[in-house]
Amino acid sequence: MQKLIAELMRLYLPADAPPAEVLTLHVLGQQNVPVSLTGGDGQTRAMMIPFRKAKGAESDAHWLRLCEVANTLQETLGLPAPAVSISGGDAYYLWLSLAEPVPADRAQTFLERLRDAWFPEIELDTDAVRAPIALPPCLHPRTGKWAAFIHPGMGASFADEAGLDMAPPPLGQAAFLEGLESIGEEQFERVFQALDAAHQDKPMAVPATGAAPAPSVLRHAPAPGLLLKDATLEDIVRHLHAMNIEPTFRHLLPSDRYD
Repeated sequence: MQKLIAELMRLYLPADAPPAEVLTLHVLGQQNVPVSLTGGDGQTRAMMIPFRKAKGAESDAHWLRLCEVANTLQETLGLPAPAVSISGGDAYYLWLSLAEPVPADRAQTFLERLRDAWFPEIELDTDAVRAPIALPPCLHPRTGKWAAFIHPGMGASFADEAGLDMAPPPLGQAAFLEGLESIGEEQFERVFQALDAAHQDKPMAVPATGAAPAPSVLRHAPAPGLLLKDATLEDIVRHLHAMNIEPTFRHLLPSDRYD
């Protein structure tokens, strides 16, 4: 549990976030603790992009859209791989981490410029970076399902029901996060300037990313340039075994599957 809390603090939470004892109760499902990604000083170091199931759309449309956006963030903008989570309800989320905190207004503008350029159909709250959120893993109060970080290779399996029936193992959740990197200060500024120029109808100068392959979701990816929807179950198990973790996939099959 301590490792998971440490990873959440490393990547997403402000310095004045709830103490570890409170976060532990939240992660265990014993107490829902809405958390803001912006600290009391008005600085934020994380952003979340929602991909909710749209009425009338194909059941996996929101998942496929997430894959497109996540790959754009990495391949086109040269940003580190984001974390992926399920909401416990009907949504997926991408999580962006900043190495250095920035003013909340600037983070909100970054998120909106990103939306305008690459996923204009997604609705963002005007205070998205300040509003309290349900930080995974946690229990969804309405559905009774668990929100959790997931390996992107398993994302499509949650298209119809984006939640777990049982609490995810804390060590497994930490494993999904520990290989992730934060967006560096210079990276953030380069992308911000490019997005701002595009918003002002200027030619968008895509930040140079060098000749290296696009970052993958996992530091020890099965193959260079592995994209979000390409990982197999064998890839996932191999990665967890390499980290001395025995995977436990706790998504229960409905009883009517056996009728």
